Amino acid sequence: MESTFVTGIIEGFYGRSWSWEARIAYARFLKANGFGLYIYAPKGDPFLRKRWREDWPEDHVKELGKLGSAYHGHGVAWGIGLSPFEIYLSFDDDARSALTRKVEAINRLDPDVLCVLLDDMKGDVPRLAETQAEVFNRIADLSTARRLILCPTYYSFDPILDKVFGKMPDEYLEQIGNRIDPAVDLFWTGPKVCSTEYPLAHLEDVTERLGRKPFIWDNYPVNDSKNRSKKLFLRPFVNRDPYLAEFSAGHVANPMNQAWLSQIPLWTLAEVYRADSNYDPEDTTSLALHALCSSELAATVQQDLSTFEDVGLEGLDENRKRNLIDRYSGFDSPIAAEVVDWLQGGYAFDPACLTE
Repeated sequence: MESTFVTGIIEGFYGRSWSWEARIAYARFLKANGFGLYIYAPKGDPFLRKRWREDWPEDHVKELGKLGSAYHGHGVAWGIGLSPFEIYLSFDDDARSALTRKVEAINRLDPDVLCVLLDDMKGDVPRLAETQAEVFNRIADLSTARRLILCPTYYSFDPILDKVFGKMPDEYLEQIGNRIDPAVDLFWTGPKVCSTEYPLAHLEDVTERLGRKPFIWDNYPVNDSKNRSKKLFLRPFVNRDPYLAEFSAGHVANPMNQAWLSQIPLWTLAEVYRADSNYDPEDTTSLALHALCSSELAATVQQDLSTFEDVGLEGLDENRKRNLIDRYSGFDSPIAAEVVDWLQGGYAFDPACLTE
């Protein structure tokens, strides 16, 4: 089972999903920027989550096949995130049979990585860690993926998880770690669901609890929650140091619902690792914009960064919004098109996203 440090992205957000065209385009983007992994796990794919027992439609399977071929063709590992919703509440014979069929269907797509995502589910139940480990270990026995990653139900110390999904059982993380092969990676979002930093002391504490280095699931620049959906997060990654490569098993970022705009901050994450100790967040957004946009569009976005993130949709009156729509409509660019779509209300909040 593979265990080398890897960086990449996980399409793991709620709300409007990316197009297949954008997903395939990311193979080239990730390769060009030194990332090594893409994980397909949109909450909007019901056949991965609440309807996981059902087969994907045939056309969906074909698109997934094309997706895998694109990433393999660019030498970037690709993965699938299976989220069998609350299967551990009744892990009976029917559930086991359905799980076997699903993993076999995933195997036929030949992903390099299989993620088992038990995030955002009920957690205050008896024998939670024991039953979840049983579910995961069955999947591990069936999977042909070269790398396995588990996201536990409690993936941060953020009290919002206890508030929304019930109190984390005592010793939950330690029990999960003890019952899962140490070669398996475990996702962790940090001190918060949307962490602003990953202190070394925090990572060392989590490593001790899990019995392995955590695999960082970085919820920046994701914008699927009630408040964050009203904003575009285009500023650079900060407080992410190159030492993360030593003290974590990997680092994937959860991007925004806007695929093309997400490339701007993601480019800066690549620079964290490219530049090592010379990373300068003050300069990276400008570098990213000029790498991804025409000079005129880059200057325009740079000018509007504060408007998109600090003001957001709720702070824009109709006149200012119309001016922005007119300005960005003049560019022939998918980045500009997403700005216009966002300004026109094309990215509605999905109330299934319960964490903020």
